Amino acid sequence: MKFKQDYFEQLVGYYSQVNPQGLTNPHWLAWSDDAAKLVGLNEPTPQLLQQLSGNAPVPGASYYAQVYSGHQFGGYTPRLGDGRAILLGEAYGPKGYWDVALKGAGLTPYSRQGDGRAVMRSAVREFLVSEALHHLGVPTTRALAVIGSDIPVWRESQETAAITVRLARSHIRFGHFEYFSHSPEGGKDKLQQLVDFTISQHYPDLCCDASGYGQWFNRVVADTAKMIAHWQAVGFAHGVMNTDNMSIMGDSFDFGPFAFLDTFSEDFICNHSDPEGRYAFGQQPGVGLWNLQRLAQALVPLIDSDTLIAALNTYQQHLVAHYLKNMRAKLGLSTDSIGQQQDDFDLALIGELTMMLEQSQLDYTQSLRRFSYIDPQATRSDWADDFVDRSRFDSWWQQYRQRLGDIADVSVWQAQRSAVNPKYILRNYLAQEAIVAVEEGDLQPLHQLQQLLTQPYDEHPDLAHYAERPPKWGQGLIMSCSS
Repeated sequence: MKFKQDYFEQLVGYYSQVNPQGLTNPHWLAWSDDAAKLVGLNEPTPQLLQQLSGNAPVPGASYYAQVYSGHQFGGYTPRLGDGRAILLGEAYGPKGYWDVALKGAGLTPYSRQGDGRAVMRSAVREFLVSEALHHLGVPTTRALAVIGSDIPVWRESQETAAITVRLARSHIRFGHFEYFSHSPEGGKDKLQQLVDFTISQHYPDLCCDASGYGQWFNRVVADTAKMIAHWQAVGFAHGVMNTDNMSIMGDSFDFGPFAFLDTFSEDFICNHSDPEGRYAFGQQPGVGLWNLQRLAQALVPLIDSDTLIAALNTYQQHLVAHYLKNMRAKLGLSTDSIGQQQDDFDLALIGELTMMLEQSQLDYTQSLRRFSYIDPQATRSDWADDFVDRSRFDSWWQQYRQRLGDIADVSVWQAQRSAVNPKYILRNYLAQEAIVAVEEGDLQPLHQLQQLLTQPYDEHPDLAHYAERPPKWGQGLIMSCSS
């Protein structure tokens, strides 16, 4: 990899230098050819294994952990930072630069009471969800590889340590700006330096002045809304939307107890540390705005309040626009002559469908995939038999058919729905089965699941069981943060 060190060289005082603690008996558990190309790599070599496991230096790398703060479950924690992630720098690839980080590489000054390690199960889950979201078209960080070891670590029980090699367009979070706005180590000058760096690196078309700052914050609002609209459309629950887990680039970031919906539920909670449902699936759009408001508060020294408020007021508009774009594609609704009245009608139509799915305890992904083979011109759909309130569905179906209008070629229309409604998602029970297999020394289920997630829209008839609803033990699995 060819590195530059802009963050390390230009933002001295925004991180701590630290050496990784290598893994004993490192071995490849997973590798993404697709992600490797982003940073100019071809294959997982023995030399690279030693370098990315922290046992040998990576040429051109500078090892450091960033400092930041954040609002965690609504409460402000003034000093957080990378407690188990060590950045190497920005690696050059065919499409630009990507931060490279070793997640789980050992103690840093920000580890607090932790050991700086990541456990294998969380490393595998982050790898898989990074692959899954990317191939579903959701903005996300990437995972290059997972490296296993025989180092014992303790969480609820004894597990083994692992490293996820994470790639990100940027590791700068909302929490960075909070820290350098509110911390005694910060101040307006330090905050301005961070904002100027962020704009010059990632928004080079903008100026580093008052007008450019306002335009930049508008972009952050729009990108965050777009990301969350994608989450809601594909049925993804992040689980820990703290401000220190929010990428300034609008990429899905810092995966812990995430989940994709099985049975549709607005109130679905995937994190057992969140019993009140602050980060429940249906709460994510509101939390996104709340987090942006915290970011805006941190930026008050640089951007006037009217400009910040005006940008925040565009959040819902961006969110609804992107959500409608995604859902109209999934349902096959025309986007001709769209206006506010049509938007309102379509939102109501989509909302009624999801409420019926929840009422009837139907699977979200399977239900949307059904649009790949239903007859959109049928006077009455046999899909009604799946709903507990058939008359309610029949009423919805008539509104839906009227909204569709004439379909010139049904087979083409169905193929278009197959291209946007995945057959396969990363169901929690599938991830768990792959993890158990890895623990038993069998990597084949993990690699097969990874391959499936890179082609989620294809039929894969020999792997159709991966698209089935979870067995009873795997329904509604709730994960912990104990990674």
